[in-house]
Amino acid sequence: MHLEEAKYKFIQSWGTLGSQWGINRTMSQIHALLLVSAEPLSAEDVMEQLNISRGNANMNLRALMDWGLVTKEIRPGDRKEYFYAGKDMWEVARKITYERRKREIEPILQVVNELKKENITGKNKAEIAAFSDTIEELSKFTNKANSIVDKFIKSDENWFYKTLMKLVK
Repeated sequence: MHLEEAKYKFIQSWGTLGSQWGINRTMSQIHALLLVSAEPLSAEDVMEQLNISRGNANMNLRALMDWGLVTKEIRPGDRKEYFYAGKDMWEVARKITYERRKREIEPILQVVNELKKENITGKNKAEIAAFSDTIEELSKFTNKANSIVDKFIKSDENWFYKTLMKLVK
């Protein structure tokens, strides 16, 4: 397989995977392109290689920087901005997990915690009890999930693999 074909296949696959982490396909394709590029790329390079518009490239590069997955580089004497992605997959996984927690776990925790503080009223006591029980169970589950995610984000690679091996045994 030629290098260009292999890169294309990887970029397409990473694009599909990215939509499962909660980012759009183009954003994850740009990330993939930067991951497999030996040198930082300009927005123009990204546009050309992925055949996307300037606006699409710029918007998604900014979003990748917001996620902490891409860094901008300025070269003396060059007006272009260059972008590169960190190659440490452990760090990439931790950053993606952190961002997903912000978008998925933290909002539900906020709602559940607000509901737990409320005095729920109504005519049907059984429904109120069932609702309150469900909110309590969801709170326990979400807090445990948040705790696990927090440990993963703060962990180093060795701790994670040791823990995983204990679970597998």
